[in-house]
Amino acid sequence: MWALFARATLLVKLVMILLVMASIWCWAVIVDKIRQYRKARAEAAEFDRAFWSGEPLNELYDQIGNNPEGPAQRIFVAGMLEWQRSIRDDGRFIANAQARIDRSMDVAIAKEAANLQKGLPVLATVGSTAPFVGLFGTVWGIMNSFIEIAEAQNTNLAVVAPGISEALLATGLGLLAAIPAVIFYNKLSNDSDHIIAGYEAFADEFSTILGRQLDS
Repeated sequence: MWALFARATLLVKLVMILLVMASIWCWAVIVDKIRQYRKARAEAAEFDRAFWSGEPLNELYDQIGNNPEGPAQRIFVAGMLEWQRSIRDDGRFIANAQARIDRSMDVAIAKEAANLQKGLPVLATVGSTAPFVGLFGTVWGIMNSFIEIAEAQNTNLAVVAPGISEALLATGLGLLAAIPAVIFYNKLSNDSDHIIAGYEAFADEFSTILGRQLDS
């Protein structure tokens, strides 16, 4: 493969280098997202156990403090912070407290969703464009091979094959970058949707609990 790369024209070499760099970038995103999602699921499960343990919410909030360690805790803190801000000096609640609590948690969920999905557009872009970039390098390489054949006036396979094989290497690299990018984009997008759905379900349950306390 190194010999094929070394014999390729400058433009085809640049295409190959670009595809290799895109592939490395994709794998860096994939590894980072797998670790991030695994950590997010573990944190959400741990917080869920603490939330449903029967411990008073104020005590749980005091334990977490102003430095929540994960997305689930940040969503909980956003709701509790708005809850406390909605209490007047006489112990009653400011009007529309429920709506403000819901909006606070929705904003927190939107921030966490943006963080979870950060980097996924890279996989989508590489997955959709890398085959065409590789094909461009192949077309350019074959065109130069035909020019060399015309100049040599020799159609012997030994003359034709090296140039075409160099050109096809660009397409191979394009597919090598695109296939994992597409597969993991679909998987990671699905994982992200499941995690975000869990946050939304928790926010709905938490809002219901706070709503009952407001009504009482």
